[in-house]
Amino acid sequence: MPWFPDFASAMQLARQQTRAAGQADPVRQYVTALNDGDVRALETVWPGEVVIYDPRAGEVRGHRQLRHFVSQSQSLLAERHARVDTVTATVAGGRAVVELLARLDGDGQEQLWPVAVVAESRDDRSVVFRTYCSQWQVDGRREHARPAILSSAADLPGDVVGRFSAALGAGDADAVVGTFAPDGYYREAAGPQAAHRGEAELRSFFAALFSAGGGVSLRPCVITDDGVRCAIEYNCVRWGGRELPPQAGLCVCERGPDGLLAAVREYDDLEPPD
Repeated sequence: MPWFPDFASAMQLARQQTRAAGQADPVRQYVTALNDGDVRALETVWPGEVVIYDPRAGEVRGHRQLRHFVSQSQSLLAERHARVDTVTATVAGGRAVVELLARLDGDGQEQLWPVAVVAESRDDRSVVFRTYCSQWQVDGRREHARPAILSSAADLPGDVVGRFSAALGAGDADAVVGTFAPDGYYREAAGPQAAHRGEAELRSFFAALFSAGGGVSLRPCVITDDGVRCAIEYNCVRWGGRELPPQAGLCVCERGPDGLLAAVREYDDLEPPD
């Protein structure tokens, strides 16, 4: 059977090409697995360990848990007739942070659901996915405080991103607004309908946010910064005058050409104090 070595070589080459494509764009592959309910491509590209940190499912580890999670996620997306678009991708330091916008059919009305997925691979066999989003669009509930999944161990950049975080923690609405470009916006995790653009809207929003008597303290855990967008995985530990159990979230700070913030987009389920 002289053709068999050629056939085996072709199969090996196809597997290598599949793995290379999946490793180059792991989040797309991950979203495809959730849409299709099929983990085989994930397991082919990442034959080692696939770990997922999900707001609803918690920590997913091991092939059996992975298959169950993907099946459940596919059912949820299919039930809501979800269509997922990629908004931006920030790649740096061996990580990719991809911002997605899922369009959900909610009783005949389209709901927009922002989701951010972080893909991090420390070798060419294993990968970790961390997903951040609000669950309000899925079940209409706001009581989804998410425990910390990372330790607070990163330093923020010393530019406008650091100034924004410091002003947010101090509860200084004027200083926060001053970090934004004139047409800059802050988008809450609830989605595009919860965006605040321009000085007047930003000032009104942050004044209300700080009305509890102090700022919001976000301790950075992992920073993915490509020079334009800075994605910060953080733990929220204080809101106003109250300390909170660390709650996990992610925000993307996008710098404009003038060195000020063109946008800040949140992905979290933070539960403010009563």
